[in-house]
Amino acid sequence: MVVLHYYQRPSEADSGLNSLLHSAQTIVGNGVEAVQKELCFNVNWTGRILPNSQEMEMLQWVFGCPFEQGDIATKSFLDPRPSDLLVEIGPRLNFSTAYSTNAVSVCLAAGLENIDRVECSRRYLFKCDQQPSSAQEAQLIASLYDRMTEQSYPEPINSFAVATCPEAVFHVDILGEGRPALAKANNQLGLAFDSWDLDFYTALFQKLGRNPTSVECFDLAQSNSEHSRHWFFKGRLLVDGEERKESLFESIMKTQERSNPNNVIKFCDNSSAIQGREVLSLWPSDPSKASPFEKRTSTRHGIFTAETHNFPTGVAPFSGATTGTGGRIRDVQCTGRGAHVIAGTAGYSFGNLHIPGYPLPWEDASFVYPDNFARPVEVAIGASDGASDYGNKFGEPVLAGFARSFGMRLVDGERHEWIKPIMFSGGIGAIEDMHVRKEAPQPGMDVVKVGGPVYRIGVGGGAASSIQVQGDNASELDFGAVQRGDAEMEQKMNRVLRGCVESGENNPICSLHDQGAGGNGNVLKELSEPAGATIYSSRFQLGDPTLSVLEIWGAEYQESNALLLHPRHADFLQRLACRERCPVDFVGRITGDGKIVLVDDTKSPASQAEVDKGETGERDTPVNLKLEWVLGKMPRKEFVLNRMNRALRPLDLPSALSVVDALQLVLKLPAVASKRYLTNKVDRSVTGLVAQQQCVGPLHTPLADVAVVALSPFETVGGATALGEQPIKGLINPAAGARLAVGEALTNLVFARVTDLKDVKCSGNWMWPAKLPGEGAALAEACSAMCSVMGELGVAVDGGKDSLSMAARVGTETVKAPGTLVISAYAVCPDITATVTPDLKCPDGKGKMKKC
Repeated sequence: MVVLHYYQRPSEADSGLNSLLHSAQTIVGNGVEAVQKELCFNVNWTGRILPNSQEMEMLQWVFGCPFEQGDIATKSFLDPRPSDLLVEIGPRLNFSTAYSTNAVSVCLAAGLENIDRVECSRRYLFKCDQQPSSAQEAQLIASLYDRMTEQSYPEPINSFAVATCPEAVFHVDILGEGRPALAKANNQLGLAFDSWDLDFYTALFQKLGRNPTSVECFDLAQSNSEHSRHWFFKGRLLVDGEERKESLFESIMKTQERSNPNNVIKFCDNSSAIQGREVLSLWPSDPSKASPFEKRTSTRHGIFTAETHNFPTGVAPFSGATTGTGGRIRDVQCTGRGAHVIAGTAGYSFGNLHIPGYPLPWEDASFVYPDNFARPVEVAIGASDGASDYGNKFGEPVLAGFARSFGMRLVDGERHEWIKPIMFSGGIGAIEDMHVRKEAPQPGMDVVKVGGPVYRIGVGGGAASSIQVQGDNASELDFGAVQRGDAEMEQKMNRVLRGCVESGENNPICSLHDQGAGGNGNVLKELSEPAGATIYSSRFQLGDPTLSVLEIWGAEYQESNALLLHPRHADFLQRLACRERCPVDFVGRITGDGKIVLVDDTKSPASQAEVDKGETGERDTPVNLKLEWVLGKMPRKEFVLNRMNRALRPLDLPSALSVVDALQLVLKLPAVASKRYLTNKVDRSVTGLVAQQQCVGPLHTPLADVAVVALSPFETVGGATALGEQPIKGLINPAAGARLAVGEALTNLVFARVTDLKDVKCSGNWMWPAKLPGEGAALAEACSAMCSVMGELGVAVDGGKDSLSMAARVGTETVKAPGTLVISAYAVCPDITATVTPDLKCPDGKGKMKKC
């Protein structure tokens, strides 16, 4: 086994080198004369002998540019002098990147079978008139890479082997030490248990008469985190000493009572759905192989889902946003027994930008920002780049959204700013009527994972994002809870699932769930509830051989779904997966005993006969839990809330302020300013189903208020969606902010023709620092106002998510994010051509512009 190196000739047209030269001169001084850059493809060759001449030629063809001769060589093109600095940056070696997964797939398809990993590194040559000092060198190298995903290579890679031993499973001695033992594990594993959790689980295992394993503790933390369980919205709320008559969740569900009953899915799946229409569409006659298409008529419903990916985006904007988009796409895919992805929406809220050389009068230069979060300007650029990049690679258009910036110290002295940002992602899709209902798990069904292999990424995301104030956790744990996206793998998986869905009545998928926070531990419990399942650790394909059992079970690695099917359909699924080069793992069986059991058979893999019977043998079982202990009805948490009357002062405009000056300031607000920086970099038409996107008029100005899509390329019936959010007004009056959010969504939606106002359904997404003083009561007030105005209008909520730890520690100060409610209204559109756009029209050239 050897690592081969293929170097790509430096490009003189690399526009980023000028910026990099400027940065290097800022750090080292003007002694840096120039910067050169080349790429290096590090190829892990597993053959017993080196590649022959034909294989070498094939490798050069794979990594070279077909239109340029001599651009690839086995020796570096860079020639450093003694005073120069040569730096190589590449991905961390302990896990294979998305690039590697796809590059290896290409190599295998080209007949290069002795390759199991390919990583691309960047090599920079800084031409210096004198050698930089050690401190300057360290600072310059640190500026070149993201420490979460990359590292510096002091010398060329000669092996991908990493000397890391998987962490052993241990028992938490609750029976011997009681609650302190669990509290210690809570800190050690970053579980984010609160006092109620510690009491509850201590009592549970004392009652069971056994100690939990570290994997079980981790599992419980993810499955029962605020992120997953929504304790606040389902809990008992005491506001100023008076208990609220119903939970927030119950109030939200009651909005359905005064709206039309057109939901076919609500509050019970990965997405919500409303009654659609009978449409004509194309279906392959045999989805498992090349076959003719045929036209068929079917009833197709419109679906919508929305979620946020705030904490990961705050830590690593690009990666957090890519995986936020990817996770939401999988929510659409996994509705019912499989659904069609059509389009997305995206929204971003971040702090004051502080753009160098572009000061704005409302930005306070004295504000300090924490090191463990990206700066707001990095979020504005990186998050939108990430969401756009993922949509472009997957093939999903982004059709609507918002961008808002705010940071201010209010009259009462509290600083409110999106240090922890909002990364909002919504999705429009369609589902066949025959696939709306998931089947219940039955003993003997195969438990299957479809998608990418397991990586040590996204470990503890559910618990980490549920911490009351971000920054209270160890920064290394924060970085461990962030994921990385692979849109190509997501598309491979999507085509496998699409093949199943396009089988119509013969769809082999019985039930389907996307993998999110808590990883396999969460999704496989959801999938197998209430029947139970036995899962085998050796059956998971690993992208990192050093993974521990806890990481295999709990990592939220991306691009992975779990499904149930009958064994007789296994060959059909494997044929689809083989065609699409998508990994598929048969990891266990439904047992019917009501327990979720993880068998550690890594060293002694279970036989197929043992898997068929759900047997564990003499092997360890790091997880052995009754599902009712984890997912059953648990006691409601109680939250004691108090209102805080915010100090306000009347608006006082400067006497010298002119209308023109005021207008110019308003137009500089990110919420008002042009959104071309968001729309120009993302596909807004892919799928051929887009009837209305953001850009309108002859200059494609991003002004549209509503997004409209078709349910089929042969029909003019489709769906429309629009957004509303008014968080700044909510700082003054939470109830008014909620009402205005509903109003904005509906007055944006009005520009598309919909069936009826009472057919409009909404996703309500709450981003709030709810557990901090005064904020929980403000959220409850906003929720009551939203439910009230919806009841009066006849619209209703049918789904949504919450993120209630929207605060960050900055030094000794807690900075709250403005409480935000995002309303995504959607409805069936009987005529997608009847949409009004806000560009000026000049019918038949007869209109005239008049100067006032």
